[in-house]
Amino acid sequence: MLLFSYKGVGNVNKYTISSIGVVQNERKTPEDDYWGNVISEIKLLNEWDTSSLDGIESFSHLEILFLFHLVSSDKIQYSARYPRNNHEYPKVGIFAQRGKNRPNKIGLTVVELIKREGNTLIVRGLDAIDGTPVIDIKPVMNEFLPKGEIKQPQWATSLMANYWE
Repeated sequence: MLLFSYKGVGNVNKYTISSIGVVQNERKTPEDDYWGNVISEIKLLNEWDTSSLDGIESFSHLEILFLFHLVSSDKIQYSARYPRNNHEYPKVGIFAQRGKNRPNKIGLTVVELIKREGNTLIVRGLDAIDGTPVIDIKPVMNEFLPKGEIKQPQWATSLMANYWE
């Protein structure tokens, strides 16, 4: 499934991003909270050989890139907004928050890998709804984790209080 194509700017070549799989779970509508115990299956599309997942079982966590496919183009944010449209939070730029109404509609979540069954990964904590196209899967490696202390503003901590419950 073709998701989008990039025509290139200047000397940058054209490229295409296609879905490699699809999410299956019980969450049918986008909701802001309570994703922590959601169990999802990521099923590779038929054109992908199951060997493309060989060795993935030796990792405890994966990074899942996916498309916010239900966000309509007229809802995309290109500037600052209130997170979750809540005026109790400060107005911040779309790239200073993790909202779904992003210009490229790309989501990224670190999940726990429960197990692999052939061309299917069973994961916990994927905040993507049933039918979501998966763009890429990467193993989490210690060497790619942030070095030093991670900081974030208090509004982000407040906003995320129930997200992973």
